[in-house]
Amino acid sequence: MIGILNRLLRRDGATVPSMDGVLRPNALLENATVLATVAEPDNLVTVGDDLVFSSGQCIFRLSAGGLSSLLFDCGAPVTALASAPDGSLAAGIAATGIRLFGGAHDGLVLGDVGPRPARGPTALAFGDADTLFVCLGSAHNEAEEWQRDLMEQRSSGSVWKVDLKTRAATCIADGLGFPNGILVRGEGVVVSESWNHRLLRFDGTGGRPQIVLEDLPGYPGRLSAAADGGAWLAVFAPRSQLIEFVLRERPYCTRMLREIPKELWIAPSLRSGRSFREPMQGGAVRVHGIFKPWAPTRSYGLAIRLDHDLQPLRSFHSRADGTRHGLVSIQEWRGGMVFASRGDGVLGALSPDGLTLGDAAQ
Repeated sequence: MIGILNRLLRRDGATVPSMDGVLRPNALLENATVLATVAEPDNLVTVGDDLVFSSGQCIFRLSAGGLSSLLFDCGAPVTALASAPDGSLAAGIAATGIRLFGGAHDGLVLGDVGPRPARGPTALAFGDADTLFVCLGSAHNEAEEWQRDLMEQRSSGSVWKVDLKTRAATCIADGLGFPNGILVRGEGVVVSESWNHRLLRFDGTGGRPQIVLEDLPGYPGRLSAAADGGAWLAVFAPRSQLIEFVLRERPYCTRMLREIPKELWIAPSLRSGRSFREPMQGGAVRVHGIFKPWAPTRSYGLAIRLDHDLQPLRSFHSRADGTRHGLVSIQEWRGGMVFASRGDGVLGALSPDGLTLGDAAQ
């Protein structure tokens, strides 16, 4: 009944849940220890005692001593990364496919997953050394064109299970709104569906998915396991009433995509506020020349700690005036939570209770 009234009153799709309760804004990400400053860090995984991450077309290793070293130059942007128990890596590479490094499948390149081109997958996860789960964000747009995919209101993403020995691929789900994170749980997987602001659980039997978390105030991205059985969720951009309104106005949105430079679209971003030409979000963005933390914003930093049932337990924020926006990946490492702020080019670390690692050690 509420849905019918919303449609009649044209309120459907223009409301955004508030950040409250467990998701109440704070500035914890601003206090994080900076492990490294690097251009557009992404895709955090652990291999042994080392932290591995991507930046552009390169994959780097960060040792416990804080020194980073180049592992691989993939020749094109790395869009996804996963590590197997045996220490091997799988990298999703734009315009190429999925490449395996190390282990029994070293050098294997998957240009296709089933009938779909595998160029630029959005997320990868190993079930075991011979099984790889793959998220293809869109059948229409490359991974880096995620803003266009959202504003075109696409739902052409899919999730696949690949046998690396035979290259046989089984489709777990299709018609998703940009699947952008995946976590293996038992016999199934949990997938973040960005454009529908929710997490879905697939049990591996081909049945209907179970919604485990929905109506998030931002666009959910990568998932990673926590040591106690819970999980971490990176929310890479915030939702807003203005963007929800533009998404409903299809003629306007179509013209915007066709005629306006991408950096000036009314669309979420990994980093905003750096140009006076950017679209305003309404409200008091600046007061006496100061950018206020409560100002409407197209970018934000948000990490959510999920419990064993994948419900929010705690959140870590970088608000509108913050410097840790565009969180794209989170990984537990050496007793702390490490995050990649792609919008601000920072690898930061906090203890799970929100203290800096130095404070936690004391």
